Amino acid sequence: MLDIFEIVHKGGVVLWSRSFTPAAATLAASPNSPVNHLVRSALIEGRVSGNETERDGYTIRWAVENKLDLIFVVAYSRMLQLTYVDELLETIKQLFLSLFEPVLATLVASLSGKDAARVLGPDALKTLFKGWDAIFDKVLKGLEDKAALAKKNRSRASQAQAKAAAAASSASTDAPLLPTTSSTTTVDAQEIAKNVEALKARLRCSPAGRGGRRGGKGGAGGGSASRSSTPGPESETDSPKKAPKKEMRRWGDKITTADMDALDFSTDKPSTTSSPAATPSDLSELVSASALGTRTSSGLYEVADLDASSDADELDFEFDIPAVATAAPQQKQQQGAFGSLFARLTGSKTLSLEDVRPALAAMKEHLMRKNVARDIAEKLCESVEKGLVGKKLGSFTSVKSEVRTALDAAITRILTPKTSTDILLEINRKRSAAKPALSASSVAAKPDPYSLVFCGVNGVGKSTNLSKVCFWLLQNNLRVLIAACDTFRSGAVEQLRVHVRNLSLLDAGTGRGEVQLFEKGYGKDAAGIAKDAIAHAREERFDVVLIDTAGRMQDNEPLMRALAKLVSVNHPDKILFVGEALVGNEAVDQLSKFDRALRDFSSSAAAGAGSGRGIDGMILTKFDTIDDKVGAALSMTYVTGQPILFVGCGQTYTDLRHLRVGHIVQALLRD
Repeated sequence: MLDIFEIVHKGGVVLWSRSFTPAAATLAASPNSPVNHLVRSALIEGRVSGNETERDGYTIRWAVENKLDLIFVVAYSRMLQLTYVDELLETIKQLFLSLFEPVLATLVASLSGKDAARVLGPDALKTLFKGWDAIFDKVLKGLEDKAALAKKNRSRASQAQAKAAAAASSASTDAPLLPTTSSTTTVDAQEIAKNVEALKARLRCSPAGRGGRRGGKGGAGGGSASRSSTPGPESETDSPKKAPKKEMRRWGDKITTADMDALDFSTDKPSTTSSPAATPSDLSELVSASALGTRTSSGLYEVADLDASSDADELDFEFDIPAVATAAPQQKQQQGAFGSLFARLTGSKTLSLEDVRPALAAMKEHLMRKNVARDIAEKLCESVEKGLVGKKLGSFTSVKSEVRTALDAAITRILTPKTSTDILLEINRKRSAAKPALSASSVAAKPDPYSLVFCGVNGVGKSTNLSKVCFWLLQNNLRVLIAACDTFRSGAVEQLRVHVRNLSLLDAGTGRGEVQLFEKGYGKDAAGIAKDAIAHAREERFDVVLIDTAGRMQDNEPLMRALAKLVSVNHPDKILFVGEALVGNEAVDQLSKFDRALRDFSSSAAAGAGSGRGIDGMILTKFDTIDDKVGAALSMTYVTGQPILFVGCGQTYTDLRHLRVGHIVQALLRD
């Protein structure tokens, strides 16, 4: 049974709607309706391909008419398996267009995004589509009856097949199996007898052979008796002749405290003399003057943008549209001419699937060469295809330029952030939102620090890029506390301690900020350490807490549950996924499983699975190693719809960049 069926315009005008239950009618009128979700995800963000998606227990399917920009949408319970939905959408689409196409063309042109009910009056649409309700009900009932009859026939056929199978099995059990068993047993017995005889022959010959070998060494009279009596004395007399083994060095017993001090080359080790602690010989190695950001008129330090460094003539996305294949070999030259002419089609031609399919195939291969995941490239091409088929070309517009324009718009729509990416603004808002003092004698409540969690797989550079973000925050006069919650990897705490020491030396005497490390060693609960770190930051009035977590593979459920526990206990302001820009298909798998695990494992029992916190943003590392193969950025943004906040492009603390949408689009479309 259906719940909702609507006919809407891409501009947001609902031309006709039908709800089959009171609950469905309430849902259709709410902002969280399945149709609104479809418009946001498929039309605005372009993150849904095909003609089916799911939302809040509903399956949503649709058909598109690009000529009039109409969408036919149906929603029903996800538990139902309705086989007639595709046929229903296509039939309703054809009937609706055949009956009202002249009126719809005039109506859509006159509305231009305005509210239809406000322009035409409250009952104008009902009058305009009078009689359509009866036609829809008739078509729906016919298809439902057809589906019920087909299901009944399938049930009868399956029952008949089951009866035939049962009869065949009962007939096969009556056949005797004794001859086969006896023959098999006879063959096995013969083989076993041959093996036994061969083994006996070997045993008869082996004593003499062994005795002869020993006899050659111990004398001619060496037999079984000599063999039984000689092993003990021989082993005793031979053992002193063996070369002594090398004695293993025992580090635990040999190393003294003085030797350990001599081998300790740490620059921050405690000194027994009154001389000051050693410092790095050259602090300029920690920062790059050419990579420093800029300061605004208000004094804020902004991270520099990633330099696109490309010429305008290199930004054309060149792909060849092959000619239509024919059977005659002598027409090969004509095929090239037709292909060239086909690529230059101009005028008011209406695009068909055959027109855009060669260009879309070339576009998909181009995106995959740019390191875009295969599934994402296919879905993006499907989205562009649905927007082009049935569209009329303008004057002096070719298929190639139309496809490139549609691809540019689709990529820009996907990459454009849907939430705020200004972390400094969010930090200042949280600092200013502290509760004021209740009275003149009371003390104002201490503000909660702004917390960021860095998570990802092993070896992608979480700790390194955390220190880069810390340097950026210190330049903006913020007090930062780094929580060492990687209690598994050996050296993780020491690595953060080195970063804190270096950052403190860089900011010594500048008065711009302060950074400290909060750690409790190894083998502890990461969620508890993060909670204590946030409480310590609140007491000491730190502005930001950066929480470093252990690397983990996306398929390791126990470790993903531990990360979800850290999130659900501490409620961080941002959850940042740190991933490599080098990966393609793996980026989709990593990010989607991290996001799904966090949503499932951090959700409460009352809210249900999938209602917890997910990934809020991404940081791409090693971006300086990929040239223009920036496909991982598109793949990761497509999966979650969340923005890429920073990219890491070097080894110093200043090698952090903002990645602009225009740069990714240019790099992806560059040939």
